[in-house]
Amino acid sequence: MPHLEPWQNFSCLGALRPGVPNPGLRDPHPVLSLSWSELSFCLRSQVVLKIIKHYQEEGQGSEVVQGVLLGLVVDDRLEITNCFPFPQHTEDDADFDEVQYQMEMMRSLRHVNIDHLHVGWYQSTYYGSFVSRALLDSQFSYQHAIEESVVLIYDPIKTAQGSLSLKAYRLTPKLMEICKEKDFTPEGLKKASIGFENMFEEVPIVIKNSHLISVLMWELEDKSTAADKHELLNLSSSNHLEKSLQLLMDRVDDLNQEIVKYNTYSRNLSKQQQQKHQYIQRRQQENAQRQSRGEPPLPEEDITKLFKPPQAPPRMDSLLIAGQINNYCQNVKEFTSQNLGKLFMAEALQGHN
Repeated sequence: MPHLEPWQNFSCLGALRPGVPNPGLRDPHPVLSLSWSELSFCLRSQVVLKIIKHYQEEGQGSEVVQGVLLGLVVDDRLEITNCFPFPQHTEDDADFDEVQYQMEMMRSLRHVNIDHLHVGWYQSTYYGSFVSRALLDSQFSYQHAIEESVVLIYDPIKTAQGSLSLKAYRLTPKLMEICKEKDFTPEGLKKASIGFENMFEEVPIVIKNSHLISVLMWELEDKSTAADKHELLNLSSSNHLEKSLQLLMDRVDDLNQEIVKYNTYSRNLSKQQQQKHQYIQRRQQENAQRQSRGEPPLPEEDITKLFKPPQAPPRMDSLLIAGQINNYCQNVKEFTSQNLGKLFMAEALQGHN
């Protein structure tokens, strides 16, 4: 990958490849008179359809698809008006240049007078598994350079069950400060009061249709058959709950391993503090004996060099795992509440008959 300046480098870790905005290809964002929290977020329906189509064409199972969100800021509203995907390529495609591809796409969009300002990125998820260090690093890069940028998470499995699952997230201001300082120690996170519940914040989005699309959807709704709607009353439970619980147990195991690491660090630290205390007492006794014999005291030594404190394990991984566990729990709660509602309704109908 060609060299990029730090403020240009939006490449993500691992399989994630968020966009790399190139200011040379676009005009800068207008200076905002409002803070990002005062902005409303509007999403064009064609962007939703492009994201869904991207996954249907290139997504397979747990494979993640990603792309760049384009749009503009109008008054107090951020409009996401367009997007383009990252093409899938294998290790054999060594000649493929991701940065060059994005630059060519932005140049082409600008030539046909289409919004080409970066306002974020999107990715698909597998059973809600998106809270990761790669997503955190990527969104921090975007949000640090473009304050109003968001990440859209598309869940194709929920969408296939009849309910569009498309959510927008941002990093909280507290987490942004921690990422800037790169202080992920237990003391740093405790001082900033960072927990898994206040790492990401969901941004409400409004999907906007043109008048022609609204008329078309109205006609399609009138033409839909009643037989299709009866599927909503199906009492059988899919494998969605089973898979979510399996993923939940895996993440709980990961969290347990992180707890074991921290407990080991705590024991080693306590053992070292005890050894340091014993060493200091022994030195004091030796100096007292030397003083009673009229001898000079022993030279002072740097305790920190003799007893180097063990390195604390990074706590950010534990927070991300806890956040993912919370996400799985919310998904299970939502799924089971819908099923329980149908079961109680069916029970009432049977009792009435």
